[in-house]
Amino acid sequence: MRIILDTDPGIDDSLAILFLAAQPDIEIVAVGSVHGNVPAPAAAENALRVLDIAGLHNVPVAVGAHRPLAQELRTTEFVHGADGLGGQAGPAPSRRPAGISAAEQIVTLARANPGELTLLALGPLTNVALATLLEPRLPHLLRSVMVLGGALGVPGNVTTHAEANMWHDPEAADLVFDSGFPDMTLVSLDVTEKARADEAWMAALAEISTPRAQFASALLKHYSDFYSRMFGFRTCTIHDPLAAVLLQDPTLAEYKEVVVTVELRGTHTRGQLITDWRNIVDDSDIESKAGQGRTPVRAATSVNTEAFLTRLFEALK
Repeated sequence: MRIILDTDPGIDDSLAILFLAAQPDIEIVAVGSVHGNVPAPAAAENALRVLDIAGLHNVPVAVGAHRPLAQELRTTEFVHGADGLGGQAGPAPSRRPAGISAAEQIVTLARANPGELTLLALGPLTNVALATLLEPRLPHLLRSVMVLGGALGVPGNVTTHAEANMWHDPEAADLVFDSGFPDMTLVSLDVTEKARADEAWMAALAEISTPRAQFASALLKHYSDFYSRMFGFRTCTIHDPLAAVLLQDPTLAEYKEVVVTVELRGTHTRGQLITDWRNIVDDSDIESKAGQGRTPVRAATSVNTEAFLTRLFEALK
């Protein structure tokens, strides 16, 4: 599998990169940064740092959208640390980002490799939305798309209704869900909130002396400090790596086809994913069915958490 990675590293984004880099059947063709956990330029530098740690010194990284389409920039260093890597960023990376935007990079690669590349979007969807505006054929040029984000049947994690990636750029997300990608998978809080590492899992990782494991363990120390203050015990929710693992092995989850829209106007619900679970058969009521006419996405509804954590642990070793 050859993938374009769109991401905002970010601690759990970095763990996802380390997982992907360890898979012999996955090639990271290129990485694009986006605003989210940190500003886009900082996210690009972090991606370069993590790729170097993973031994992927030749993967190009393009800086993506610096701000959302229709709202001010908001980032979440209070979760990921001032550098986005829990204080582990260290010196500036030896390489510089590519001289092309992340959206342009997606379009250029998709045009050059029609039907061959999978897009894994781990951050806000601004770059993906811009790429679809640049190239309307993009949904049919990509092999498939996997999106991390949203909350369908559970509360949000930024507001009561909105998940972080959707909340950072609701307009971009709605544009992407309305673009007609024929093979899109959604990995939402409905499953990532079940993908929590406990203290024993993190302690076992900390005992491994390899540079990759020690770096991952240092990231998780900062990350788990944040979650431990929230839950009152040592744990952390590992969102992004779950999407990476399911990209490689979809059989670890169960799915349901849903049509998705994004709430753009609600005072308390902006950024909420809306899907219509009703079985409407009366054509006279068709206008009231949310997302009518959109291409369905395949949403993960349950996941084998133990198998996921085992896969991630082995990769981080």
